[in-house]
Amino acid sequence: MARAHQRGGGMSGTVTDTPAITAREARLVACTRCTRVWPAETARCGRCGKALVSRDGHSLSRVWAWWVAGVLCYIPANLYPMLRTQVLFTVSEDTIVEGAIELATHGAPVVALIILIASVAIPMGKFAAIAWLAISVSAVAAATPHARHRLYEIVEYIGRWSMIDVFVVAILTALVQLNLAASIKPGPAALAFALSVIFTMLSAQAFDPRLIWDRADDDRHDRAARA
Repeated sequence: MARAHQRGGGMSGTVTDTPAITAREARLVACTRCTRVWPAETARCGRCGKALVSRDGHSLSRVWAWWVAGVLCYIPANLYPMLRTQVLFTVSEDTIVEGAIELATHGAPVVALIILIASVAIPMGKFAAIAWLAISVSAVAAATPHARHRLYEIVEYIGRWSMIDVFVVAILTALVQLNLAASIKPGPAALAFALSVIFTMLSAQAFDPRLIWDRADDDRHDRAARA
């Protein structure tokens, strides 16, 4: 990060770039809950009461633990049926992908596409993004820290929308139960999918984005030392 300072007076002033001091270098620490800044020796935020730490040393360990748990739950969520449908004496079971295909063949391609995006594309994208962010703070990354921080914010924002498939199952179950000739019940994949989404959200929340900027500072100092 750099900050421009103007030196000199009148029309002959010049603009030079000098490194901006970070909060850590100024012995300040920000509360991650309410964003209030306090002196580094402050133990708890005086505004919201959260414990203050300059860096979470166990952040990456928790990220990988929740990430692995999410992946392990996502596998059965795609292998086992999400819906168990019974019409009179006929019972059918559909996985997430099979259910989307069934909706597309019955004239609801838009709904099928939304389910595929929310239940397949977004979770797999989140797994890849979180893993890449965790690796990027431990090794040299090609992307800029601004791009990585923006990716982290996107992952956090879209996390809540990954539950759309579970919501669809819940709505269908409530609606179809009114019909005596048919019934729809959630399959075992519904619980596994919900747990996978929850674990992935916890993995994203466990990531400390300040590590991105620490890594950028370390890389900059390394390049300066080699120059």
